[in-house]
Amino acid sequence: MKRSMIIGTGSYVPEDVITNQDLERLVDTSDDWIKTRTGISERRRAAPGMAASDLAVQASRPALEAAEIDPEDLDMVIAATITPDTTCPSAACWVQNQLGAKYAFAFDVNAACSGFVYGLAVADQFIRSGMAQRVLFVGVEIMTRVVNWEDRSTCVLWGDGAGAVVLAPTENGRGILSSHLYADGMNGETLTVGGGGSRIAPITHETVDQDLHTLKMNGQETFRFAVRAFSDVCIEALEHNHLSADDIDLFIPHQANIRIIDAATKRLKLPTEKVMVTIHKYGNTSSASIPVALDEAVREGRVHEGDLLLLAAFGGGLTWGANALIF
Repeated sequence: MKRSMIIGTGSYVPEDVITNQDLERLVDTSDDWIKTRTGISERRRAAPGMAASDLAVQASRPALEAAEIDPEDLDMVIAATITPDTTCPSAACWVQNQLGAKYAFAFDVNAACSGFVYGLAVADQFIRSGMAQRVLFVGVEIMTRVVNWEDRSTCVLWGDGAGAVVLAPTENGRGILSSHLYADGMNGETLTVGGGGSRIAPITHETVDQDLHTLKMNGQETFRFAVRAFSDVCIEALEHNHLSADDIDLFIPHQANIRIIDAATKRLKLPTEKVMVTIHKYGNTSSASIPVALDEAVREGRVHEGDLLLLAAFGGGLTWGANALIF
């Protein structure tokens, strides 16, 4: 059976570091409060003038190099993001242009923090159908541009970054085993960025003054939803493939909150050495969090050919999902 296999990974995080101590000078918070409730010590911020595609290209180049793929050999470029350079064209089109992937078609996927697991499923289906043979998929966010830096409940959470993978078809038993995707639009208002779309338009001084263009989140509702949905979809992915938690070589969860990761890890009965955690360094980078963590795991030697990986995420929409794959 033909599947899609990850043949290269790459990542990029900006150089500018925002520590918890830096945030203590902006809002009423503390290093201890942030670390205890989220597990975050610092996060990265993109330089002024940098757009999502700039970060994405920085992550994509090492992924292409690892895959030994020239940009002109790509059939498709996908970007998962809620912070694109422009509403139109898509971030993926800007990435395609900067890389010189002139024969690839390109589009964005918007599933908020679930963007990587959603986009991986999309790329997998294009390859399985035969419509694409070489796919570049990048999750990228500049979340520091959409947070309210006076809201201590949300500004401490988010960071910027990009992670990329290159996928190709395989029939050697490796590759993406299955993807499991869900959405609950009835609770979409739990996590939103209201401005910038057609609901609140056009952008005016009044809408900016009313803070309608920054991220809003019901933290308690999001936490309760995430703990339940996160664990359920992981168990579903394992059961679908007749696997158990013992078969997992590495669990790479969305990096939103260390307490949510710990709860899922406990329910899956996974030892901590089988869980990839980067939230302390980068915060929540939304759709970039899983591919950044995946690339770090590869480069640290924590992922080997033939390993079973379980990826899982949840985010605005509400959306959630998981991918099971043999690396």
